Amino acid sequence: MKPGRRALGIAESYRGTDDGASSTLGGAVVRANRVVDDFVFGSCTVGGSDATDAIIDCWRRLDRPDVRYVFLAGVALAWYNILDLDTIHEATDRPVVAVSFEDSEGLSDAIKDTFEGAEREHRLDSYRALPERRRVTVDGRDLFVRSVGIDAAEADGIVADYTYERRPEPLRVAKRAARRVDAVRGGADGGGFRRD
Repeated sequence: MKPGRRALGIAESYRGTDDGASSTLGGAVVRANRVVDDFVFGSCTVGGSDATDAIIDCWRRLDRPDVRYVFLAGVALAWYNILDLDTIHEATDRPVVAVSFEDSEGLSDAIKDTFEGAEREHRLDSYRALPERRRVTVDGRDLFVRSVGIDAAEADGIVADYTYERRPEPLRVAKRAARRVDAVRGGADGGGFRRD
């Protein structure tokens, strides 16, 4: 991969676990050689269904046509605010690669236990519509990848190309940036939301 090829990583930091609270989104444009080029920030609702739109808004405000890939830290931000990878791919016209860092049995049971009625069904439908998750081993560590708009083998190779210390660099930088902005706003990254 060319060292100047850029990817946008988007990760979150959240202020609390109460339904309706705000989760800070951090976006970082990072080159394949680990040079950081740009940042963008947004927010989505904890327990809401606006994370997909918030990410698309970040992309549009960033206005960086030189970015080649969009990395996302999981598919369930802010307490089951399920992302629509196809919609993000269509809006950005870029391959979308969602990466999570823990093995799990998935989120279906947790969604069933947490929500009721239309909220449950909406989240389950969104979750089940996602592409299958693949295990990708990079430097002896397992990552879990879903991708849209790119061949699976190519996506897995790109994840490996951008990964230096456990996480793909665009996601590592985005997470740190989101935490800093969240701290300035008076929040605290509480940890614990499952992102699948």
